[in-house]
Amino acid sequence: MRILYTFAGGSGHLDPLVPFARSAATAGHVVAFAGRPWMTPVVEALGFEAYGSGSDAGLTPVRRPLFPIDMEREACDLRDGFARRIARERAADVLRLCLTWRPDVLVCEETDFGPMVVAEHLGIPHATVVVLAAGGLVRPEVLAEPLDALRAAHGLRPDPDLEMLERHLVLSPFPPSLRDPAFPLPSTAHAIRPAVLDEPTDAWQPSWLDPAADRPLVYVTLGTVFPLESGDLFGRLLDGLQDLPLDIVVTVGRDMDPGELGPRPANVHLERYITQASILSRCSLVVSHGGSGSVVGALAFGRPMVIVPMSADQPLNARRCETLGVARALDPIDATPGDVREAALALLSHPAYRCAAMRLRDECLALPGPAHAVELLEGVGEV
Repeated sequence: MRILYTFAGGSGHLDPLVPFARSAATAGHVVAFAGRPWMTPVVEALGFEAYGSGSDAGLTPVRRPLFPIDMEREACDLRDGFARRIARERAADVLRLCLTWRPDVLVCEETDFGPMVVAEHLGIPHATVVVLAAGGLVRPEVLAEPLDALRAAHGLRPDPDLEMLERHLVLSPFPPSLRDPAFPLPSTAHAIRPAVLDEPTDAWQPSWLDPAADRPLVYVTLGTVFPLESGDLFGRLLDGLQDLPLDIVVTVGRDMDPGELGPRPANVHLERYITQASILSRCSLVVSHGGSGSVVGALAFGRPMVIVPMSADQPLNARRCETLGVARALDPIDATPGDVREAALALLSHPAYRCAAMRLRDECLALPGPAHAVELLEGVGEV
């Protein structure tokens, strides 16, 4: 079977697809990726065949100021960016790719709407991979109008309820409890074990880390893209944590110089990147922006979180994690170092947060792995 994996954004949109593609390749299927051109080298570095499609407008990381949270703005960005411009550009290129590469099935992350339209136009089954953990952003009232315009351009009927997203198969690499019950997954959805649980935990071996030391290890991350949009947030987070009896590891991503955070005490360790499993298997607390990848990684290892959401689906994830008792959320604009310190101490000192996070970890561990997703894809591809 020939499987084309498609994604519309950066690493947060690519990463959930990778374990499914690896399992499919191991099972003997032919796999390739179609992402925006800027991400082609990233995919190729993972060992996959990759095709650029659409433009890189709005994708290449650039410096932006830290804005107050505005969920109406996020909905507009999803509608006008992903559902209108990006979907239109990618549909044209992915259509040409499908006519030459001839996939048997497409696997599209849930915001890559253009290839879903192409798949329906060509009569190719497709699966949707959930990348927005808590749900709530992808809604018909936000997206139906621009997607119906794209569907009409490809000779398809209107789809006011966004049935195309869930018609054949939905793969959700998240613990089911993390989904906001106000936005339930469809009957075609299958939960899959988060891939971070299948990654090696010993890839990171810092010389300074003493396993016998009686000091909690705290992991601070704002993901791979959002460090460039975080203003002074990193500084406030570290100012609130660095004087506590903790070891602190900070990852800033490949596009930010760790030196920008200035001199820090010896218990603060700055890195560009560490594999999630390596740090999450060792730490006691995660302080993050609440991106879906960061959240599911922390929960897969039973780690409570301080979440400082900035944009996209992060506020929705933060709210759901607070409801589940696994996190405390802070406002990115108003949070002071004192607020950060207080939240971290509360999470480290009250066992209820850890117990709640461990329940989510157990839920993750009980899920089938990516090989099960390949079996489901094989069933879809045979239809």
